[in-house]
Amino acid sequence: MGDIAPKLADLTDTVLFGDVWARPQLSRRDRSLVTVSALIAMNRPDQLRSHLALARQNGLTEEELVEAITHLAFYSGWPNAVGAVAIAREVFKK
Repeated sequence: MGDIAPKLADLTDTVLFGDVWARPQLSRRDRSLVTVSALIAMNRPDQLRSHLALARQNGLTEEELVEAITHLAFYSGWPNAVGAVAIAREVFKK
């Protein structure tokens, strides 16, 4: 993103991941679960791909992520959950 929007890339790195994600009140694992849930609820597949991978790095298991998707089907809509399953399948294969 930095080649097109260098300031947005800088803010992402320094403010979002450098400050917000580093706050001690929530673990990175919990922040990943919250973020993945929000992205599913808002139907943001492009960002969901990278955040599912990050969630795995932050300690969430595939089973936990799939359970979150299943739970969210009842709160954010069936189509959002079905779309998230397809993305999870893609991410988990890598």
